[in-house]
Amino acid sequence: MRPGWALRLLAFCGYALLLAPVIVVALISFSAGDFLTFPPPGFSTRWYEALFANGQLMAALQRSAILASVVAVIALLAGLPAAYAIARLRFPGRDAIAMLIAAPLLLPTLVLGLALLLALQPLKLAATWPGLVLAHSMVALPFAVRIMTTAFGAVPREVEEAAWTLGATPMRAALRITLPIAAPGAAAAGALCFLVSFDETVISLFLVGPRLSTLPVEMFRYVETRTDPLVAALAMALIGVALAVVLLVERLVGFNRALGRS
Repeated sequence: MRPGWALRLLAFCGYALLLAPVIVVALISFSAGDFLTFPPPGFSTRWYEALFANGQLMAALQRSAILASVVAVIALLAGLPAAYAIARLRFPGRDAIAMLIAAPLLLPTLVLGLALLLALQPLKLAATWPGLVLAHSMVALPFAVRIMTTAFGAVPREVEEAAWTLGATPMRAALRITLPIAAPGAAAAGALCFLVSFDETVISLFLVGPRLSTLPVEMFRYVETRTDPLVAALAMALIGVALAVVLLVERLVGFNRALGRS
């Protein structure tokens, strides 16, 4: 049954509400003025040119990309065995482990950031690469486990059982049969973990230092002292990065397949 006009109108209003701020930011990013004003007094690409010429922001962008890539790899390496155990195995405490892994998502990021600072400062890991990687991995891991649990759960158990009957050990069957079938889910989980780390701001504010900062933190510091449209150009660049990652996953594997829905 095709949706009626009322449902279509409601969907259109919902999309318009979600996209309106992005459209406003996009227009401001091409402003020819010196301040954040809407509508813009004119249109120019001067703020994109200023963005790419800003060495501090570009260095922060590079650090954030490296950090997010490392976090995505670590979250996948740690999340794959946990997700397989939760999805495929039956053992005492399985639900408790799943809830423990998801616990960072239940805490406010402000509380989590302060707790990480208090825990990492005595170990001299604050304002260091290992400290940032550990903190971001803690936040990204629940997303990797959740997506991979769904992907592993969508693989028919009979496929593994057939491999067992042909002489494969449970470990070999999991590595050679189940994991390749669930690989699209791993791609989606890695992409999401990358975006979670790349966009993390609150926790990073507690753990960065003067010589080690991420792009969202530099963006936050920038708007504290300036009100020019460069921040709008930077926001559109971040939206472009997120959109590129999502489109890449959709192009390579498709989100329905990645989540085990087809």
